[in-house]
Amino acid sequence: MSSTTLSFPERIELTGEGLVLRDWTEEDLTAMPELFDHPDIAYWTPIVSPFDEAASLARLDRARHLRAEGTAVLLAITLDGGAPLGEVMLRRSPEGTEIGYAVGPAHRGQGLAVRAVRVMAAYAFEELAADRVILELEAENAASVAVATKAGFALLDVPPITGEEKGRPFVLQTWGLDRI
Repeated sequence: MSSTTLSFPERIELTGEGLVLRDWTEEDLTAMPELFDHPDIAYWTPIVSPFDEAASLARLDRARHLRAEGTAVLLAITLDGGAPLGEVMLRRSPEGTEIGYAVGPAHRGQGLAVRAVRVMAAYAFEELAADRVILELEAENAASVAVATKAGFALLDVPPITGEEKGRPFVLQTWGLDRI
């Protein structure tokens, strides 16, 4: 990253929409496999699979490294600052300020992803002066498309992003939300 890239704060805790988004800690390592070791997460996200204790430690280290280099912030989704229920990520990229998310299977159906995306988008607009935040989603991922729609994002008229992850080809659509 260039020296003009603003760094992220050493500690972040965001509240809103009935959630507390907070930094991952060592105390979360035992909860991470329950959240991330699932076929849906393995299929739709770049999160490693299988996701075990070693993967938990690697994810925590990666979160800290990405924060330190000013590239991304990975936060635990919680109701009260306690037990993690999923993760929301904000990443600075050439395409824009991107948000990603994953909610543990036992915690789905509560609107956690929609609310976490809204809170993270507000942070991007207010604290990072982003003009637009984006989500990059596969059209076939109905749950993520529903999150995008419910969070107020619109499908952008930009070329799809193609690639391969974990031996599987993908085509991503870009959804955007502009600062009001």
